[in-house]
Amino acid sequence: MSIGRIIKVAGPLVIAEGMRDANMFDVVRVSEKRLIGEIIEMHGDRASVQVYEETAGLGTGEKVESTGLPLSVELGPGLIKGIFDGIQRPLEKIREKTGNNLTRGVEVPSLDRDVKWHFYPTANPGDKLTGGDVLGYVNETDVVKHRILVPPTAKGVLAELNEGDFTVTDEIGWLTDESGKRTPLHLMHTWPVRRGRPYKTKLSPDKPLITGQRTIDTLFPIAKGGVAAIPGPFGSGKTVTQHQLAKWADADIVVYIGCGERGNEMTDVLNEFPELIDPHTGKSLMERTVLIANTSDMPVAAREASIYTGITIAEYFRDMGYSVALMADSTSRWAEALREMSGRLEEMPGEEGYPAYLGSRLAQFYERAGRVKVLGSEDKEASLSVIGAVSPPGGDISEPVSQATLRIVKVFWGLDSALAYKRHFPAINWLNSYSLYADTLGRWFNENVAASWTHCRARIMRLLSDEASLEEIVKLVGMDALSPSDRLKMEAARSIREDFLQQESFDEIDTYASLKKQHLIMQLVLAYYDRAGEALERGADIETLAALPVREDIGRIRFVAEKDVVAAYKRISDQLIIETEDAVSRKEED
Repeated sequence: MSIGRIIKVAGPLVIAEGMRDANMFDVVRVSEKRLIGEIIEMHGDRASVQVYEETAGLGTGEKVESTGLPLSVELGPGLIKGIFDGIQRPLEKIREKTGNNLTRGVEVPSLDRDVKWHFYPTANPGDKLTGGDVLGYVNETDVVKHRILVPPTAKGVLAELNEGDFTVTDEIGWLTDESGKRTPLHLMHTWPVRRGRPYKTKLSPDKPLITGQRTIDTLFPIAKGGVAAIPGPFGSGKTVTQHQLAKWADADIVVYIGCGERGNEMTDVLNEFPELIDPHTGKSLMERTVLIANTSDMPVAAREASIYTGITIAEYFRDMGYSVALMADSTSRWAEALREMSGRLEEMPGEEGYPAYLGSRLAQFYERAGRVKVLGSEDKEASLSVIGAVSPPGGDISEPVSQATLRIVKVFWGLDSALAYKRHFPAINWLNSYSLYADTLGRWFNENVAASWTHCRARIMRLLSDEASLEEIVKLVGMDALSPSDRLKMEAARSIREDFLQQESFDEIDTYASLKKQHLIMQLVLAYYDRAGEALERGADIETLAALPVREDIGRIRFVAEKDVVAAYKRISDQLIIETEDAVSRKEED
């Protein structure tokens, strides 16, 4: 253990000398107040310490004590439904101990040491086990079976394993290796946050993460194990979009990181999630959620650690064989924390003051996502999908954080303030967003939903693109300059925007649309375009076709319950045929 003395304090950065025996990324305790920190730079016997708590009142000469261990998280039962800060301190337990305000130097274990969990073993004495093998399970919540794993670095023959009620620190059994060395087993183990957890192999991301959001699933899908970015200016709906994905995404476990977010937004999350009914289980959404809360008024250094804490917890549940979705809101505020610490370290600044290593740090975070075969004797697949919000100043995505993110991610959901001001939500701009998974996932949609899925999607994208070109003409010479076929194209594109892409997140039915329902709505909108186009060729009037009463029914189908949507589709399809034929007949009579 290395003990040094403070020689300089600069905000959350503390310089200590006499730390020659310490290592990079060691966790340290600073002063008699026992503030927690981490060594982020070494020069001879001088260590630069990033302190995760308020440093007001610290002075030179005070003690800095290294623990000799890197910043790690505790992984075991008690994570689900937990609300932790950026370095995995349990906020509920701290509130019980110290009140509503965080007290400096408070030491509370991440996982409760008093709660007993009933452990059901599935492995048997005499089994040869390696890292990642399942020892047994604990029913952590009504919907999550928490599999207790052999730590990734351990292996040997299972000498003993007991069933019963244990705390996370109780010994439940042990392994012995060839030399007879005994490795005790517990319900929990620790893992360094800055090191990705190992896996067997990384697989191609060729299965979609179904979200129930039409703009995303149909136009810009994300794969299980994929990475996506949601950049957008203030008020464009980044947080609401992430909340929707957390609620509805086809994932077993959700890890939500509020990284430097406003306190009232995190309060909304903490109040809303327990009340939300999970459509997959019928239980509260919190029954499968872990929350990391690091609000904008919390120490800036802990913000930098929060995304590593969150993704390590997410990797742990991935290793159990679960599909995990991680929401990071927002990586811009994490990058700002990185910039502040870099400035205090007097490092050479890069573009706009961000450190030169900004891109590599972002890549290290996003590359921990993926669809993998997990460690262990069983051949299990699992996935970790990462969706990061980016908050570029003024909505300008040419700034460094957005550009570095776009070089890494494969899905870009670009939020547009102009759409948000028009009350079009989700405000994902269909002209500049993209998904590099679209072609790969298109084959899955064609095989598992409908053979015409990719054809319908391509036609919708083409109509939206044509509308953008026609709008430029309309701005110059007016709508009357368009031909009837172009007018119809504009009407069909409007129907796509208003009846398909818009989605009411607060409507009980429209908040989620199954893939089958999405396909039926797509078909209806395109059927209107096709039938009206045929009627137009047969002499029908464009004004009459634009004002068909059936268009209102097409717009309302998104509010029809899933069980009734097929019947509604058939009724509207029949009505569309009747009304377009009537439009032709009326013109012939005239």
